[in-house]
Amino acid sequence: MKFIAYYRVSTVKQGQSGLGLEAQRSAVSNYLKDVCRPFEEYTDVESGTKKGNCREALNQALSSAKSNNAILIIAKLDRLARNVRFITTLLESGVEFIACDMPQATKFTIHIFAALAEQEAEMISTRTKLALQEKKKQGFKLGRPENLTDTAIAKGKVQREKNAQLNGNNRKAGALIVSLKNAGKSFYQITNEVNALGFKTRRDCAFQQIQVQRLYDRYNKRHS
Repeated sequence: MKFIAYYRVSTVKQGQSGLGLEAQRSAVSNYLKDVCRPFEEYTDVESGTKKGNCREALNQALSSAKSNNAILIIAKLDRLARNVRFITTLLESGVEFIACDMPQATKFTIHIFAALAEQEAEMISTRTKLALQEKKKQGFKLGRPENLTDTAIAKGKVQREKNAQLNGNNRKAGALIVSLKNAGKSFYQITNEVNALGFKTRRDCAFQQIQVQRLYDRYNKRHS
């Protein structure tokens, strides 16, 4: 079986330095192990929130995968896009693909994740703009305070990323649980599927059925 590797980095700087790119290559390499190496590799450099499907390298990768009867492989699911229409286009292309961080994901779950990622990106953008506007009204000077050290900035960034990751996982797990329950699956079946997809609790443990039921109650109320 042939594999076509596709990578995406968010900035030109990352593309030139290899920051992020090497981590993706390592993830693909670890997934394939010693079985084989990517038949071809393609890399796009752009923002994950950019609308549209104008990704030259991805289009080339899809074309190559079709012509070579190969599987498209990516390191992380969110590297594909944060746009539902883009994901739909990819799924309708007929190319089989695998995400190393979630190899058991189905087309159904991928649609859910894409929709949530797009919604989250829009919500973060809106909240940020509103917060900045309010700060300006209150007379705050925006920008980096001179007394804020690089160490403090780095620690703050790490904590924000950690909180965002936890929150995002809960949102995705909750939405998936609600969707599977609405599709008629039992909590026992849902628990097995959520664990098979690699979801973890806040304590980095596998989900128990009672925890799945609690997430269902929480997120079902929000979307009902």
